[in-house]
Amino acid sequence: MSKGSFGELLKREREMREISLNELTVATRVPLRLLEALEKEDWEKLPGGVFNRGFIRAIAQFLGLSEEKLLAEYDLASGQDQAATPPRPYNPIPSPSKWLMAGAVLAILLVVAAAIVGGVYGWRRFAAQRAAKKALAASVQPQSQGTPALPNLVIGDATTRPSPGLDLSISASTATRIRVKGDGKLLLDGDVAAGETRRFSAAQQFEVTAANPAGVLLELNGQAIPPLSAARASGTIVLSQKNLRQAHSGNSEP
Repeated sequence: MSKGSFGELLKREREMREISLNELTVATRVPLRLLEALEKEDWEKLPGGVFNRGFIRAIAQFLGLSEEKLLAEYDLASGQDQAATPPRPYNPIPSPSKWLMAGAVLAILLVVAAAIVGGVYGWRRFAAQRAAKKALAASVQPQSQGTPALPNLVIGDATTRPSPGLDLSISASTATRIRVKGDGKLLLDGDVAAGETRRFSAAQQFEVTAANPAGVLLELNGQAIPPLSAARASGTIVLSQKNLRQAHSGNSEP
């Protein structure tokens, strides 16, 4: 793809929907200067790496475009797919010595013997426990026929399924102080270096506070969350299952 093609595609899709850069910034939480850099393909003004890909995912979701196709266009334009993996130097594996092979065989034999002994011991213990349960059941007096059986009680809705847990990934483009709470418990309160990624788990929700919100990228259950807005005074956002449902429906509001 020639230079400018990706930026022109992004700009054309935005203008076809009659969406201004300011409206796109409010909807995706991507700073205006970074949106302009993407449309101008000014890669040096972008943080790069997972941050650029997170921005493009958020833009594609809001514009109703395919995330994977737009990311493929970005990789082709920015040259991300042209980085060739350097060939590995040839390093022949020396043949193992006879003593090493003998030691390996002995270790395998010891493991097999231990497994057999453990299996026999476990089976004998299981048999003894089963015999004890049978003897205890035989010694218990049967319940009188005149005593009515208690009805089975069903508490709650049997079809109710617990909601899936939440997995949060936090990446920082610049060094900043981040505080994370999961289900009301403090999980992190410290400095995160530039390029560092932290991951956390919770059942219901996360509360994230960043000293430099513009340099923080969030992913919830693998779904990119628009970056914390620099205009947010507190630099705090609360994430829950609601954010995942809104992201699947195409609404990027937190």
